[in-house]
Amino acid sequence: MSRPPGALPPQLSPAEAAGTLRRVAQFLARALPLCRAHTVEFYTRGLWDRLVAPRPVAVLEALGSAGPLALRRPLGEASGAAAAPWADDMFSNVFCENSKKLINVHLFALAAKYYSLSNLGVCTPLKDVLEALRGDSQGTTGIKTDEFMNNKKSHEVQVMSELVVHMANYCDIKQVIDIGSGKGYLSSFLSMQYNLKVYGIDSSNSNTDGAHERNRKLKKHWRAYQSRGRENLKSQRLEKANDRPAESEIKCKAINEQPLNDYSSLQSQDQMTIQDLVPCGFTEIATSETSKQTEVDMVAQTQSDESKLSEEVLAILNFLPADAVEVFSSSQCNYGELCEEEKAQRKMASLKAKASKSSESNLYFPVTSCITAETELSDIITDLEDCVMVGLHTCGDLAANTLRIFTAKPEIKAVCSVGCCYHLLSEQFENQEECPDEVWGFPMCQYLKEEGWCCGRNARMSACLLPTESLFYRAVLQVIIEEIYGVIKSDRHVGKTFSKSSSFIDYVRKSLKKLELDDSKLPDSCIMDYYEKYKHRMSELEAFNMLKVVLAPCIEVLILLDRLCYLKEQDNIAWSGLVKLFDPVKSPRCYAVIALKKQSRF
Repeated sequence: MSRPPGALPPQLSPAEAAGTLRRVAQFLARALPLCRAHTVEFYTRGLWDRLVAPRPVAVLEALGSAGPLALRRPLGEASGAAAAPWADDMFSNVFCENSKKLINVHLFALAAKYYSLSNLGVCTPLKDVLEALRGDSQGTTGIKTDEFMNNKKSHEVQVMSELVVHMANYCDIKQVIDIGSGKGYLSSFLSMQYNLKVYGIDSSNSNTDGAHERNRKLKKHWRAYQSRGRENLKSQRLEKANDRPAESEIKCKAINEQPLNDYSSLQSQDQMTIQDLVPCGFTEIATSETSKQTEVDMVAQTQSDESKLSEEVLAILNFLPADAVEVFSSSQCNYGELCEEEKAQRKMASLKAKASKSSESNLYFPVTSCITAETELSDIITDLEDCVMVGLHTCGDLAANTLRIFTAKPEIKAVCSVGCCYHLLSEQFENQEECPDEVWGFPMCQYLKEEGWCCGRNARMSACLLPTESLFYRAVLQVIIEEIYGVIKSDRHVGKTFSKSSSFIDYVRKSLKKLELDDSKLPDSCIMDYYEKYKHRMSELEAFNMLKVVLAPCIEVLILLDRLCYLKEQDNIAWSGLVKLFDPVKSPRCYAVIALKKQSRF
């Protein structure tokens, strides 16, 4: 008998979370001029001379593939919140106090590593969270998501769905709200694999329509096993079951060694039946010598036999839809040998089962709606009940709004949010505009609000490592625009012109047309003069961009800790933490903000 879910893992106290956030913010405050600089203005504003003291070659060497000595040295005691004071003092020498320029690249790189989530010691291991939520019960196995998703999405859906279903079980709830559900990958899997009732809410009609169609195809696949199973059961009722343990073992092994290969095959396997999937020893539970046993004896025998099923059989049952399993585990007796009372009971049970199946025939409901912090979920979901709210790579403000809705709505008992697209966040202090009633994506916590903290869009974009040549083309184009046309700022954008251009001349002319500037006054020779003037300084731009990329994880830490501290400030939260949910190689935005509300069990 499995142990029920136990105590949740240790968590950061509000003071510890706020203290770590404060130290990260203090370091980034000194690095902000680098973070906020726009590479488009690199040459026109002389950014290298203003912000960096070492030569470009020295910076590139320090940040090269081998890495600085400081980065190769294990951080040891330097990691974790308790070791912060000496590190803060040492990192104060990264920038010049007077000029504010970067002066020590090695310390800069070490500081960036130190203030990353992997070294701060603020994350809770995923395995610890799962073990606490599920007790001794083991995770289920079922349909392989890579049969109809790409490798990245398959990884994300499998990992996140396992966590979400354990959160739902821990809170004893069956409803999930998927915010920013997109094409419904996660929602479909949660509903079909785990029989959860999922509302997938997305602001795009095309995404919702696509999710409907995709879910229809998946349900068709699921029903294929149901219909074949029912046909097989009809024939089995006419046969006398035999004990064939050896054959069962062979079939179990064959199933485990031959996974289904692709989504299309799931819809076209006309020969595969539930008899092929389930060992014969199990089908005998439902068929053997039922005419010779009373109802009580049958139930006892069934329970005894079921307890002996192997893990492989249980895995297969998890793969099958719920009603297919119900058909198997219900005894198929000869109605002619039952008394009238038993017949009536069977008939009533059958009617109830059909009604239940009808009501649960669609457990996934894609909905089109734009979610804000003020959204009333009950206006969108008429049967709103206690639920888990999830968000898989919710863009910009949607991740912040997910947490705000979670804290405000009593029906939402738990949340699992993985954000992305930080460059789309709205910032309260970015434009210094007085909008007291506006709800901003950043900052969320009290400390950063009191400090008037602002990252700036360029800092939030720093994780985007573009090809150096593309950045160089755009920076030189800016020089041309300002010197030849006298345009400092424009509401129009060049966009992805670089990838569509055959040369620098072609790039400039296409860009000028996009900016609605007359390129006829600019001969090819003039364009090439600008190119030749700046090409020897391309290494400056490359080194500068690398410095910004090194800082990118620290920007993400600031945003995630801001969200965690916001949750720590709430009185109704029992547990909250940051969890590294995904493999960052497969899914770079891999950190989840997780929280559970206080309940009677806590």
